[in-house]
Amino acid sequence: MKVLVPVKRVIDYNVKARVKADQTGVDLANVKMSMNPFDEIAVEEAVRLKEGKEHHAAGTAAEIVVVSIGVTQAQETIRTALAMGADRGILIQSDADLEPLAVAKLLKAVVEEEKPDLVLMGKQSIDGDNNAVGQMLAALLDWPQATFASKIEIAGGKATVTREVDGGLQTLAATLPAVVTVDLRLNTPRYASLPNIMKAKKKEIAVKAVADYGVDVADRLKVVKVTAPATRSAGIKVADAAELVSKLKTAGAL
Repeated sequence: MKVLVPVKRVIDYNVKARVKADQTGVDLANVKMSMNPFDEIAVEEAVRLKEGKEHHAAGTAAEIVVVSIGVTQAQETIRTALAMGADRGILIQSDADLEPLAVAKLLKAVVEEEKPDLVLMGKQSIDGDNNAVGQMLAALLDWPQATFASKIEIAGGKATVTREVDGGLQTLAATLPAVVTVDLRLNTPRYASLPNIMKAKKKEIAVKAVADYGVDVADRLKVVKVTAPATRSAGIKVADAAELVSKLKTAGAL
């Protein structure tokens, strides 16, 4: 079984994002970048499918292909996935931050070229928080989809996915090929060892252009303004419940 894992280069989750002075977007200058955490979980699960870790049978996945759409530096993100255990990578170079629909169209073209049995991806990226590409990709491909996966089992040509919903857990069975998006509690990604980091440098990364796929990636949305969240005022301590009630009444909360 071949697994395709899309990954995105985003601001590291430990870094506080800064808004540009002209409010056109987030300032990425001199900011630490890393793999989107949800995508990292997807890479880890794909590697476990190959290794036979946890509840997976060994060799469930025969090949893991990682694809990223972004600037040249996104090769570093792909190298991280290769060091974790992926086999090869594809970089589709784009200096523009493409909208979810454009990303889904490009991934559809990659799927048609690579013919994977499973697309395993993060449920969303932590920069745009759109939570849309996986669903759009499944719709464009006319494939089954299972989102927010907290457990995945592959057997008999089907993916059995346990997903988190408001009321608890829901289990779905999707016939392969399918698109599955992963949630935080699926696994804990590994740290790549130094030998694997060195090996990853020799693994193949095919570099392509958006134009190579003949896909319309024109923007459909316009960002009007980006602003930082309002600064929170400092809290105060109260001596007892009576003072708390008094303060709330003064503030008009009661």
